[in-house]
Amino acid sequence: MAQFLHFRSVKKKSTVLQTLVWVVLIALLTTSCSRINKAKDLIANPSAKDIYSREYKKAKDLYALWENEAADALFDSVAVNLPYAEKGIFSPRAFPVYSYEVALNPGERLRVEVNTDTLETLIFIDFFRQQSDSLKTFKHERSAKYEASSLAEEITQPGIYKVLIQPEIEAHTPFQLQLYREPVYGFPVASINSQSIQSFWGATRDGGRRSHEGIDIFAPRGTPVVAAVKGRVTRTGNRGLGGKQVWLRDSERGNSLYYAHLDSIIATPGMSVSPGDTLGLVGNTGNARTTPPHLHFGIYKGYLGAVDPLHYISETEKPQIPDFPVEQFTNHLIVTGARANLRMGPSTKSPVLGQSQSQDTLRLLGKSNQWYHIMAGNRKSFIHESLVTPI
Repeated sequence: MAQFLHFRSVKKKSTVLQTLVWVVLIALLTTSCSRINKAKDLIANPSAKDIYSREYKKAKDLYALWENEAADALFDSVAVNLPYAEKGIFSPRAFPVYSYEVALNPGERLRVEVNTDTLETLIFIDFFRQQSDSLKTFKHERSAKYEASSLAEEITQPGIYKVLIQPEIEAHTPFQLQLYREPVYGFPVASINSQSIQSFWGATRDGGRRSHEGIDIFAPRGTPVVAAVKGRVTRTGNRGLGGKQVWLRDSERGNSLYYAHLDSIIATPGMSVSPGDTLGLVGNTGNARTTPPHLHFGIYKGYLGAVDPLHYISETEKPQIPDFPVEQFTNHLIVTGARANLRMGPSTKSPVLGQSQSQDTLRLLGKSNQWYHIMAGNRKSFIHESLVTPI
């Protein structure tokens, strides 16, 4: 009997040991697969959506629906002016895609930021540029990284761009999103801002014989003129129309920055500088002797010559998140008037895309100040809050 009990004890221990071995093997295999995928990703550099497709273990037909919604969103007509902010709630398996057309210029950096109440919610951000064709097609430029909820993109070509923001399939959380632009350069005169610019690109000079290839920033004599970007001073001197001047080469982009009409020069050729380093002092030398002290600031871009520097240095504010309680958010609105205009953007100045009739039900996507971002049928648009009521 004792031998039998001993045998059962040994057998039980053996079974437990086998189970533990299998658990360890499965864990090692899972870890190994994860490491293999990460190693492959370093080589293949898959997009965030490629990784999500691989990691999503539920019904693949749901993923196909989710993916198709993003493709369809490229045909949305919603357009917003920057800065822009919106607030709302992501609902699971609702497949919302938030698309926004924005006009951008070289010298600007677009920032897209999405915040949710749950850190683990995946957000996918894609950036497209409109092609110069009659079909109004969009070319994919960049995607935010996997598990990132923000994107920053420097603009090199003027035009219309489209931002697509798409939460993961099972997302269920309040959200706040912000779209805004910022200059790629710092302001070139200390202690003031773009409100001190009084003469702009293209203004006529010498009775129309030439145009202004830069901007004039007015400031008290002796105000420090500073490096707008990291770079190297290539030339200084006192010559021609610009009088006392400094040339700074942008070490990242290759642009040449021109500082003219200085009262005095502090920088020396060959000097490496960082943003904010003093290059000289504001004055009115050269052909500016009869005008108040100011800095003439220009940017020269290789074979393109002079380009408008305004977008490179104009400060912009980050948009304020709409102030309304998200707890009062509903999934649908009902039109209360006889008819209501559906607009391309959150403004009465935005083009009308269509109309809804009294008692029509609209799907709610978000809210920006006094405007609801909605979907009527398959078309996204904006409607003023006075024309609807939540249901």
